[in-house]
Amino acid sequence: MVVEELEKIEEYYQALIDRNSQYVGSFYVGVKTTGIFCIATCRARKPKKENVVFYNDAKSALAYGFRPCKVCKPTSNVDDPPEEVKHVIQLIAEKPTQKIKDYDLKTLGYSPEKIRRWFKAHHEMTFHAYQRMIRINLAYETLKKGEKVTTSAYASGFESLSGFGYTFKQLMKDSPENAKNINVINLYRFATPLGPMYAGATDAGLCLLEFTDRRMLETEFEELQRLLKARIVVGENEHIKQAVAQVTEYFAGNRIEFDLKLLTPGSEFQYRVWKELQNIPSGATRSYKEQAMALGDKNAVRAVASANGKNRIAIVIPCHRVIGSNGELTGYAGGLTRKRWLLDHESGQLSLGV
Repeated sequence: MVVEELEKIEEYYQALIDRNSQYVGSFYVGVKTTGIFCIATCRARKPKKENVVFYNDAKSALAYGFRPCKVCKPTSNVDDPPEEVKHVIQLIAEKPTQKIKDYDLKTLGYSPEKIRRWFKAHHEMTFHAYQRMIRINLAYETLKKGEKVTTSAYASGFESLSGFGYTFKQLMKDSPENAKNINVINLYRFATPLGPMYAGATDAGLCLLEFTDRRMLETEFEELQRLLKARIVVGENEHIKQAVAQVTEYFAGNRIEFDLKLLTPGSEFQYRVWKELQNIPSGATRSYKEQAMALGDKNAVRAVASANGKNRIAIVIPCHRVIGSNGELTGYAGGLTRKRWLLDHESGQLSLGV
């Protein structure tokens, strides 16, 4: 559908100029002079306002004859890794103990510089540091099961015990001999139509699901590590695989309820608030006051709003379904445009009988 409200057009155009990632997936912009359409964060040269038209979805832009931009690829999952990055991540997953060097990348026809830039931009570490973290996580899992340090070191691809011990301690903040007493939060990045998300989980369950540009995300990481007495490392486990699969189904319009084991450390009141959030049906909304009343304390509106803001598991614990008493959208760390998209998406699912 074409966006016609002047206020929205002004808002979206400013988001396009600012390359505001919180608007990714919330609108698509068609450029009349080129015949292409883009997402908010496209790196291409910005068009003049009189030369653009905004749409609520990619289907509408295509229906009006616009072609997908080859730079931002608006019909793909937003911020999906380039094919060469996908391939090397797959190679690491298949053979995590085998180091991929620059020579190997060149043999595959890939640019080591491009691979390094992508990992630095999206994981805040080099490609080789990413590989080391995967190998250390692999060693940690075997040590936790009682494997000897020497066996774990060499089996995970390290060529010396000293190098293994140093790297392990740098990442885990403890020695390999103490692996059984170390708790780990696996952190996995994946693409969605509204931008990339992080899924985090321990062996006990999913403890994090957030958009990667969430406000105060670093503080959230630090708080989780403190509450769970754990270290965050790049990796995945069965809880993460299940979460990614179900969230993907949700965005595809094939799921409205989640069946995931959750780990939500916090105060007793926060836990009650988060539990009550899960009672709000898909396609429905509730005000902060109504949520407070559902908890048996109509005067706890501010405390409820604060607990909502502390929710670390977006979408699954649906804090986006809570709105102001006047019906206005308020208070969503992932951005109000995403909140609006999620509510519209769920209303659409309900009308289709999903």
